[in-house]
Amino acid sequence: MEVRADGRVGAKRAAPAHKLSDEERARVLELANSEEFASLPPSQIVPALADRGVYVASESTFYRILRGASQQHHRGRSRKPITRPISTHRATGPNQLWSWDITWLPSSIKGQYFYWYMVLDVFSRKIVAHEVHEEESAQHAARLMQRASLAEARIGKPLVLHSDNGGAMKGATMLATLENLGVAASFSRPRVSNDNAYAESLFRTCKYRPDYPRRPFADATAAREWMHRFVQWYNHTHKHSGLKFVTPAQRHNGQAEELITKRYEVYAIARERAPRRWTRGLRDWNLKAEVWLNPERNTVPRLMQCA
Repeated sequence: MEVRADGRVGAKRAAPAHKLSDEERARVLELANSEEFASLPPSQIVPALADRGVYVASESTFYRILRGASQQHHRGRSRKPITRPISTHRATGPNQLWSWDITWLPSSIKGQYFYWYMVLDVFSRKIVAHEVHEEESAQHAARLMQRASLAEARIGKPLVLHSDNGGAMKGATMLATLENLGVAASFSRPRVSNDNAYAESLFRTCKYRPDYPRRPFADATAAREWMHRFVQWYNHTHKHSGLKFVTPAQRHNGQAEELITKRYEVYAIARERAPRRWTRGLRDWNLKAEVWLNPERNTVPRLMQCA
């Protein structure tokens, strides 16, 4: 007759045959904390012992025992890797959250570029300020931010400005200007390219325009003239796919809701005329009430769409 082990909760069972003894566990800790191996991870300790013909335990067992003894920490003199939190922000209206960046524009001189400075409202996608300069500097960025704040009447009012970690973004002049304006600075994680995705998406929209110059700009004046025309088109003519195909200026100025209402009226009349053609109801034209910059996974929906 087969004898089965006691399966009840709390029943006493024999220790697994492969379980290390207390002496063996102590030996693992002794080796890991020895002068020779104190600065090395188990992935290097185990092979070093094996080269001497010594086997004490596997790497995973070393890690498990160190973790159980609260010793699984950074080993060695190098700085412990830093896990930087992602900058997550939410906007429920215009002029609450801006994103800014700089992109290169080609010049007719090889190795020389013009720099397009651009400030974008994340909620409405409107370009609230922009300039073209022949160099990249925190001074230019500070003056652009002052001009944008004046144009949008944001001085002293709550505002978050997100950017990457470039020199112009973190320069002392720029940071001092933001503090004086009452603007909270937010930065992308180092070497993470998509933390400032709204600005990157806009740059792609710009440089893939059919009328984007195929040849380099002759001078800064030519670059400024073309960028001015692009911004006018983008803000006031371009029907943005992420805004249910209203323009950024309409979203920014509060005109989008009226346009969406009229679209629903047009669709409702069309359905009344030919109801059999409308099997799935009316198209969803509603705009999202909030927009997130870098939403955390599994907590809020990712609402950003391409420009």
